[in-house]
Amino acid sequence: MLTLCFLVLSFVAAPGQGQSVAVLPASTPQPATEAAAAGELESADPPPAAQSPTPPLTKSDAPAALEPPGPDKRNDPPPDSGGDPAAPEGGDAAPERDKPRRGFGWEPAAAEAMLFLGVQHGYALTQPKTQRALSGPFFRDYFRSVASLGKWDDGGRFFTNYVAHPMQGSLLGFIWVQNDPKGKRARFGRSKAYWRSRAKAVAWSAAWSTQFEIGPVSQASIGNVGLHGKQTWVDVVITPAGGAVWLVAEDALDRFVVRRIERMTDNRLVRIAARMLFTPTRSSANLLRFRKPWHRDR
Repeated sequence: MLTLCFLVLSFVAAPGQGQSVAVLPASTPQPATEAAAAGELESADPPPAAQSPTPPLTKSDAPAALEPPGPDKRNDPPPDSGGDPAAPEGGDAAPERDKPRRGFGWEPAAAEAMLFLGVQHGYALTQPKTQRALSGPFFRDYFRSVASLGKWDDGGRFFTNYVAHPMQGSLLGFIWVQNDPKGKRARFGRSKAYWRSRAKAVAWSAAWSTQFEIGPVSQASIGNVGLHGKQTWVDVVITPAGGAVWLVAEDALDRFVVRRIERMTDNRLVRIAARMLFTPTRSSANLLRFRKPWHRDR
């Protein structure tokens, strides 16, 4: 009875609403809310007691899903590690990339060239003709030997003058290249950076090869070759000039032949053999800086 009276009062208190009031069973008492009594609800059905209005979200309370999405990094390329993915030694160039040299490395380049000069004279001193030339007045014999420079051919073998000496010039040029931060990663082609670095390498090669022929610590001063008719222009000219051609040829072979072989096979021994076979003077220059012969700075 009390429930029926309460429903009638609720209907009278909300005139003009036009909504029908659901008649609840007499056995389930349902208290009215304050909003229903004031006529603010469009429906007589009260909201569930377990739900509460959600307060507005603040900037600090906003979930990550509502924030502007960042750039999608799933398809971004991996950062360049600077190593050679095909390098047999696997990242031998990493220390140099971590601590790059800003300018040309004059000290290591001079040390490597002096080491090569010591190897050359060490081999010459094993020959009896060089040992005999050590006797006598040093400076007088040295100046006489340099003054004898005049003719072209020294009577030596073709292989010595036109193969071994160009290889010597190329090796000296690669000493420059491997100590030049820009030049050692320059790839054979038409770029100005490549040819500028190789021109400097040829100039370096010419200076050191000339020193070996007629300089203070040379064949003229230690071996006195000029006193025996061996001080000629063929060695002074062919060593740097032929060395320039040899150096550029090795760069071309490294780009078009060696790298192609490396893309064709994963065999470590084949890659090592290809690098040492097609770039012998570069491999020798690597030894002068105590690196593996097949090392690459790329």
